Order: sequence, then C-alpha cells, then structure tokens
Amino acid sequence: MKTIYKLILKSYLGPMVATFFIVIFILMMNFVWRYIEDLVGKGLDAAVIIELIMYATVNMIQMGLPLAVLLATIMTMGNLGENYELLAMKSAGMSLLKIVRPLVFVVGLISIGSFFIINNLAPYSNKKMFSIIHDIQKQNQALEFQDGLFFNGIDNMSIRVEHQNPETKLLNGVLIYDNRSTNGNMTTTIADSGYIRLSDDKRYLLVTLFNGETYEHTRNSQWYTKSTLRRHKFERQDGQIPMTGFDFERSDENLFSGSSQTQNIVELQAAIDSLEMVVNRTTTTAYNPLLRDQVFIKDPDAISPPDTIIIDRSEKIYSKYLLDSIPTLTTRQKQKVYSNARQSAISARNSFSFDESTSKEALNQLYRSKNEWHRKLALPVSIFIFFLVGAPLGAIIRKGGLGMPIVISVIFFVIYYIISISGEKMAKEGSWSSLLGMWISSIVLFPLVVYLTHKATNDSALLDFDWYIGRYKHYKELLISKIPQSWRQKLTKKK
Repeated sequence: MKTIYKLILKSYLGPMVATFFIVIFILMMNFVWRYIEDLVGKGLDAAVIIELIMYATVNMIQMGLPLAVLLATIMTMGNLGENYELLAMKSAGMSLLKIVRPLVFVVGLISIGSFFIINNLAPYSNKKMFSIIHDIQKQNQALEFQDGLFFNGIDNMSIRVEHQNPETKLLNGVLIYDNRSTNGNMTTTIADSGYIRLSDDKRYLLVTLFNGETYEHTRNSQWYTKSTLRRHKFERQDGQIPMTGFDFERSDENLFSGSSQTQNIVELQAAIDSLEMVVNRTTTTAYNPLLRDQVFIKDPDAISPPDTIIIDRSEKIYSKYLLDSIPTLTTRQKQKVYSNARQSAISARNSFSFDESTSKEALNQLYRSKNEWHRKLALPVSIFIFFLVGAPLGAIIRKGGLGMPIVISVIFFVIYYIISISGEKMAKEGSWSSLLGMWISSIVLFPLVVYLTHKATNDSALLDFDWYIGRYKHYKELLISKIPQSWRQKLTKKK
C-alpha cells in the first residue's frame, strides 16, 4: 500500500469512529428521553435497562451510520484541504477519484456490513427490544409512598399516608380505599400506623396496621334501599393481598416476530407473497356475497322493472316506483317490504364493512413489509451516496475540525431525513410505490453527487466565501466604473 493511502486511511478512520459513537450517543439519549416515563419509578434492575439500551443501540445504527460517514468524510477531506495536503497530492498528478480510492474501499466494506446488520442483527434486536418495552410498560410502579399523596399503583386500591419514616419504614396516618370486590362493595380502612410492603417474590402485599377502624359498605341488588355499613375496630390487623404486575416477568419474544421490523429480507419476501394473496382474495371476494346474497337474491316473487324505465340512483324513488306498480299490495305489506329491504341493506353494509376492514389491514401490512424490504437495500446505497457527497464537499470547503463540517452535515442529513420520511409516509398510504417511496432520497441526492464531484474535480470555489466577497467587490467596482464622472461627483457630494 502506498504511503499516501496509509495517510488518508489514518486521517479517516479516527474521525469515523469518533463521529459514529457521538451520533449513536445522541440518538440513544433521544430514545431514553422517549421512554423515561416507563423506566422511572418501577424498581427495574440495572441489567434490564442496560439490555434495553444495548438492543436499542443496534436499531440506531441504520440512522446514525449514514450521518457518521458523511461527517467523517467531510472532516477528513476538509483537514487535507486546510493543511494543503490535498493540493500537494493534486500537484503530484493525483486526481480526486484516485485520492479517495482507499476510502471507497473502506466505505464499501461499511456499506456491505450495514446490510448484514440491518438484515440479520436488527430484526433480532428489535424483537428483544419490543419484548422488553412491553414487559416494562405492563409492570406496575414500585411501592413507594409520598407524604400526603395517594398511591394508585395497585388496581382498584388507593393508599394514602401522612408520613413515612425513612429508616424504619413505619407509616403514620394510613388511609386505604379498597374497591377490589366484584359485587361493588367498598372497604375503607383508617389506622394510626402500620407497615405495608411487598413480599420477597412480589406476589403478595403484606399489610400490618395498628389502632384503626374498618368501614365496609355493602351493596345488595337494590343498593339504594338495602345498602348496609359495617364498622370494625382493631388494635392490630394483618392482611395478605395477592398482587400481580410488580414482578418483572419476561414475555415470549416470539410473540413479536410478526412485525415487519423483526423479519429479515427472506421472511419479508414470504410475508409479502402471503399478504398479496390475502389482499387479492379479500378484495375480489368482498363484492360477491354482497351481490349474490343481498342485491340479486334468487326470489321467484321478485319483480323486474320494465326495460323502458330509467332506474334512479335514489333508493326511495326506485323502491316507491316498484311498490306503487303493484296495486294488490296493502299498506301493511308495503311496510313489510320496506322493513325487509332496510334489514337487508344494513346486513349487507355490515358484511361489506367487515370485509373492507380485513382487506385494509392486510393492505397496510403489505405496504409496511414492502417498505421494510426496500429499506434493507436502500441503507447500504444511502451510506455510499453520503460518502460520495462528503468527499467532494470536503474538498471544496477545505475546512476541518467540528465547525463547518457539522453544520453542513446536519443540513444535508436533515434534507435527506425529511425526504425519506415523506417518501415512506406516501408509500405507507399507498400513494406511491414502495420502490419510489424508499429510494426517493437516494434518487434526489444522486444528481447532487455528480454536480459536487464535477466542481471538486475542477477546483471550484463553490463554498469559498472569500471568493464570493472578491467577486462582489469586483462587480461593484465594475458597476461604479460604468457610472459617468458627473453622477459620481453628485453622489459623493450628497454623502
């Protein structure tokens, strides 16, 4: 390997690793902030939180890797240009494409690796992540009492304490509302002090109260006349209440394998084929029962209108004409015909609505599966396109560090992200095909790659602000020189 290539690779790999971890850290903070309400106050083990963050990190790679490649490429080429190393290479006869040849090889390996990450590792991580989030969300809050506030973390039960000793955990001024009875009875317990804690296996609530009273409001079938109120005083009362939801229980991760985000490209293709068959079957068969069983019923007594009559789209006009054409029908018989027709219409509408909802759900799943299939192929291409954008862009701006490269990278990434989200949304709605919706961002950026590469090859001062200032001064002086001398003197006197 040439020494110059070693220098370029050394200049690129460091910023690439650093920017990748910085971007992943920022995205992970956004993820933690999103689920902070589910993570706090439930007494989760640190191992569970670390496991969740680890699986979520894998899911962030598909968003963070393109931005890291773009930022690292701009920083590398900008540093080479700022230190005049890029100029020295070009003076030695090396073109821009030859200079970035080792980086093309490295980014190509990164793009290939990203496909295996999003196709094999990401579905497994998503399955684990969805399972952990589901288990965390269904877990109740930890049993922690605050002075003067009601604790409602137990279903159908509210507990309020006036003060809790932080050392002995003794509760003073305990008030418990118990509505767990299925027959509507409510129990209110007031105690001077006591202890309330969960058992070691978190399956029972252990209650020990001292010097209190219990009020039981019993409701009979006619509660407004025969309800009773019982009162019971006690010096000590022990209770053991079965509890669920306080222990962190792991669900079967295979329950979440039906999502498109938890499937690889082979499984997605099989799901797409199955969903296409379901959509075709539901859309083609939804109308047949409606026409056969509701509209065109084989009734020998059915009356066919004359060929010369123009059938109005209005149900009332059409039905009224048919009924008025039968003088032998009485008013009661006509009312019965109207009633039967109305019931048939309602039944047909309900049947068609069910088939329509089934077809829509299958169609939505089909769109999501197709989008996810194209996403796995679009990610490696987008990474390479970001590199092709960053290399000439860094050579043009000739600024290293974290200032200008970060600004330009964020601008390009925001544009890319907006286009990607818009295209994916249109593809999910069925307005665009999944091919266009998931590849629209790459299609839009590719002409920019060609333009920037052309400008960088010709040493264009596209983003050199000093060049723009110099051109502005030049055209200003040229414009002033075209003004007659007498006009210039008048303008000078006015000033």
